[in-house]
Amino acid sequence: MRLFKILAAAAALAAAPAGAAFAQSGPFAIGLNAGTPGLGVEAKLRVGDRLVVRGGGDWLNLSHDEDYSGVNYDGKLKAATAGLFADWHPGGSAFLVSGGAYFGDRKLDLTARPTGPVEIGGATFTPAQVGRIDGKAKLSSAQPFVGVGFDNTFTTERAWGFRALVGVSFSDDPDVSLQASGGTLSGDPTFQARLRQEEADIRDDAKDFKYYPVVQIGVSRRF
Repeated sequence: MRLFKILAAAAALAAAPAGAAFAQSGPFAIGLNAGTPGLGVEAKLRVGDRLVVRGGGDWLNLSHDEDYSGVNYDGKLKAATAGLFADWHPGGSAFLVSGGAYFGDRKLDLTARPTGPVEIGGATFTPAQVGRIDGKAKLSSAQPFVGVGFDNTFTTERAWGFRALVGVSFSDDPDVSLQASGGTLSGDPTFQARLRQEEADIRDDAKDFKYYPVVQIGVSRRF
């Protein structure tokens, strides 16, 4: 919450009249971001009147429970990504069209401890037979990105700038893996075959996860 307050205060400063902030004309800026990619930092370099190149890193860790094929999973959405992007400002305005890519890990860690009969790969098993299921749904390590937004960091002479961005990054189908432990059938070949089918079912259910929505706001300090 403190970071959001800092962002809000800096955004208000960025929107203030030009005389309220020290004028800057340098081509370099550093900033803080918050949004669906996580909390992040970035650096920007203006390489022309209409083109800005930026790069940075984002980190995310939050609970995201899921229900797949009738099995309730406790989920943890984790991400640690670096990004490199080019922002095109038509006419030198604050409006931008952005393209680039994220690199790193975006994954959903899953844990299930059934308390009643559950269906695994089309067959029903008891909690004692299943035990505990641990799994991962992981996106591609490189994810192209496209988006549009607003960034006035280099369109005024104020020291502070504000950025808002919406877009989407693209991955291959999630790589899903499941492992059972602590059950009477955890190592049984037939149960393992059912578990592989469950992986395929989750992969199909999670296919929309490969389109990762990016909604982000940030502030920058120009030098």
